[in-house]
Amino acid sequence: MQDFVYYAPTRVFFGKGKEKQVGKIISDYGFKTVMLQYGKDSIKKSGLYDTVVASLKEYDIDIVDFGGVEPNPKVSFVRRAIEKAKENKVELILAVGGGSTIDSAKATAVGAVYDGDVWDFPTGKKIADKALPVGCILTHSAVGSEMSGSAVLTNMELNMKRGFNTEFNRCLFAICNPELTYTVSKYQTACGVVDIMAHTMERYFIPCPPTPVTDSIAESILRSVASAARKVMTDPTDYDARAAIMWASSLSHNDLTGCGRENKLAVHQLEHALSGEYDHIAHGAGLAVLFPAWARFVYKENIPRFAQFSRGVWGVDEPDDGKAALLGIEEMEKFFAHIGMPLTLREFGIEKSCIDRLADLCTFGKTRTIRSYIELDYDNIRKIFESCY
Repeated sequence: MQDFVYYAPTRVFFGKGKEKQVGKIISDYGFKTVMLQYGKDSIKKSGLYDTVVASLKEYDIDIVDFGGVEPNPKVSFVRRAIEKAKENKVELILAVGGGSTIDSAKATAVGAVYDGDVWDFPTGKKIADKALPVGCILTHSAVGSEMSGSAVLTNMELNMKRGFNTEFNRCLFAICNPELTYTVSKYQTACGVVDIMAHTMERYFIPCPPTPVTDSIAESILRSVASAARKVMTDPTDYDARAAIMWASSLSHNDLTGCGRENKLAVHQLEHALSGEYDHIAHGAGLAVLFPAWARFVYKENIPRFAQFSRGVWGVDEPDDGKAALLGIEEMEKFFAHIGMPLTLREFGIEKSCIDRLADLCTFGKTRTIRSYIELDYDNIRKIFESCY
């Protein structure tokens, strides 16, 4: 096991009706001016917007309303939010939504105390050393942004999707009511499930010394999420299944499943190029296509690890490690198909000629490689994308 520092400062309020406490929670911290970020009309149609606003007003908290976050949050929106936050001397950013909304809030929080362009953070020109606090009310279990130190932005002018990590991205608090996910469509629920599993598997499949406790946690999360996903596909209002998925979302990306291991997220970097270039592709759907392809490309570099995954997660009963490893990848792919996920790039309606462009984006114009079991250079990345078509 490698040395590690585990830091998860987010205070989680988990359970039914917890969103009604948001005003008191923020008031107890002493904040009086809040920027409210959310997506489009869904939280207004559901009544959640009115619930949140009423709770904030009950505690005399001033609201700077800034809705309109899109999937794959855009840096152009964040720039406008930063300007508004500075003008109104906002003290806390409150995100009501899923990962895109929370990532937008995080980027706003970092940019609101920075004199330069917020795009400097995803490009690595600037490392965040402070930020406004962020709180969130989670409405979609997927990205795990409610407890992670990550944020991802899309720059449509450059066709780039880049993330940045900093402890200043950690939410101060997260309100998690599984009931708020009842109305999430089957497709978006499935996309979220794949993202949760991918966050866990990315850390699981890293070459490193043995980490038996962390491995057991990861395998349990994967089994639990797969089981719960099958249930909510049949009954979207199964509270316990929704709760399992929501809690797994948080645990999959708060670094718990990476304790004693490295954290590289190679497949995520491939997918960021895909959904950055094609904005209509949901992140989880892209991962569903790419993860089995990546696994088949690299599994021979650590057959025992993939065999352990097959037996520990999917219950594969095959004594030969090589055969077991492949069977586990097949089971993963079958599960993705079962919950309605695409398995090929063709299903996104994009041309095979896109592959060269995607490989170029992943390697920043052939100037870098992505660390994995096999060093992923331009040619290897191109082979992975080609196998997805």
